Amino acid sequence: MPPRFNFTLHATDGRARAGLIQMRRGDIRTPAFMPVGTAATVKAMKPESVRQTGADIILGNTYHLMLRPGAERVARLGGLHRFMNWERPILTDSGGYQVMSLSDLRKITEEGVTFASHLDGSRHMLSPERSMEIQRLLGSDIVMAFDECPRADQPRDEIARSMEMSMRWAKRSRDAFDSGGDHAEAAALFGIQQGALDESLRAASADALKDIGFDGYAIGGLAVGEGQEAMFATLDFAPSQLPEHSPRYLMGVGKPDDLVGAVERGVDMFDCVLPSRSGRNGQAFTWNGPLNLRNARFAEDTGPLDEQCSCPTCGSYSRAYLHHLVKAGEILGAMLMTEHNLSFYQNLMQAMRDAIGEGRFASFSAEFRRGYLG
Repeated sequence: MPPRFNFTLHATDGRARAGLIQMRRGDIRTPAFMPVGTAATVKAMKPESVRQTGADIILGNTYHLMLRPGAERVARLGGLHRFMNWERPILTDSGGYQVMSLSDLRKITEEGVTFASHLDGSRHMLSPERSMEIQRLLGSDIVMAFDECPRADQPRDEIARSMEMSMRWAKRSRDAFDSGGDHAEAAALFGIQQGALDESLRAASADALKDIGFDGYAIGGLAVGEGQEAMFATLDFAPSQLPEHSPRYLMGVGKPDDLVGAVERGVDMFDCVLPSRSGRNGQAFTWNGPLNLRNARFAEDTGPLDEQCSCPTCGSYSRAYLHHLVKAGEILGAMLMTEHNLSFYQNLMQAMRDAIGEGRFASFSAEFRRGYLG
């Protein structure tokens, strides 16, 4: 039987790393990009189409799934994998970020967060223990510890208070996960480093997480409005504060140039709604930079979205047709644009894995930026 969780580094080039996570539902090549399946679906895509783009793992959202259709219902229906027809690994976030960002009526205490559903106003309590229970009911392969994600512009003492509480919640998450029976024997648990942009707070957070012990470690609290320069400045020190032989996951990132810069700084895993959301809104990512297919200049352009892309969209449909679909608001436009964007992201990850393995990541990243940023 494949291992519960095993991470092997196959190559390094500077701080960039290429490796493999082995789990019972399949291998995950790193650097890895996880398409976001918030509500048990990657929007505008069938699961088999997501796999065909090259994705090894997708992300599901604890907050949204606990509210609709409900974790207990998903469990009765055989778990999230069977429910959505995705048999490969699924990572579920803890729900903490959505509680903080989507619910106006919330109260944070040491116990957890009481909040009002953004759907119907019903009241709920999410704690480390309840988050672990929901992720167990969903059947998640990679479970995220419950944490609070403070804004980076808050006072340092407030960020420190939040980080310290998140570390206590991390220990409670670890204890609750470990009591999860068969699920704990089949799944992995990741801790989440907090501390905003402060190096000493992030070091303290990393030390606390290492003392507890996790299968992998996420870098939380970035890509929340601080800007790329500040994010990269934090990534200059944050990944190296985490264990070398465990995967490092940068949550909620990002644009293609964000991914390249983060891999350059030692990050292994990513998720972001950007490729699917942008596709639905008429933006395509290409090796020569993003394109807005709403622009009139594409109305009679018979070329593919990206001449360097071999995805089905680029192989069969012109920019002119995609411009028409986007302008007309046709569902097919969202489907084809999302298919291309997810394929582009997976092709970018494969190109980075190849460059790291061949010891040419610096030249690859420089060439990528020349083409993508112009």
